[in-house]
Amino acid sequence: MKPRWAEAPAAAVGATLIKTLAATWRYREIGRRPWQAPYIFVLWHSRVLSLLPFHKHQGHVLLISRHRDGQYLANLAQGWGYRFVRGSTQRGGEVGLLGVVRALEAGAVVAITPDGPRGPAERVQPGAIAAARHAGVPIIPTGARASSAWFLNSWDRMCIPKPFASVEVRFGAPILIGAGKEGLREGIAAVQRSLDTVNA
Repeated sequence: MKPRWAEAPAAAVGATLIKTLAATWRYREIGRRPWQAPYIFVLWHSRVLSLLPFHKHQGHVLLISRHRDGQYLANLAQGWGYRFVRGSTQRGGEVGLLGVVRALEAGAVVAITPDGPRGPAERVQPGAIAAARHAGVPIIPTGARASSAWFLNSWDRMCIPKPFASVEVRFGAPILIGAGKEGLREGIAAVQRSLDTVNA
């Protein structure tokens, strides 16, 4: 286990390596439309590193866990011009949800991993759907497929595209969440189906 004093240098080296790799990736997008903000992008946790460079310097807001791993992601994302709120469905969930809703009400585009921060992998949890319903905004499922990649031995099998990989970014149709518990259930199911499709 790394001592705490080594975590900051290790995180800095990791961020530098990811940015160096990302500079070689070639992106191709399918299904994108000129959507009007505010809205929520949802993506699987395993595709975070694939998609962060694609949306860099657009001022998007990320929901990032308060866990220590979340701080590494926050540092990387901040260097690419992202804003973020801290919280999750597991730790600081209510604070995170409130921050997401406020960002949406201010007109932001928010990105959320509905299976994060600790899984189960590729299973939609209700936080993003509840936030979209509360703010009255659509959800746009987003997927990424790399022509070649490494997959880490982590709970989500984090995908890291290899140097000069081609990354296909696919967008699903916007999903509006209906009222009540039935709307929430139907929204979860619709987002699950769409994320499975755009990542297939």
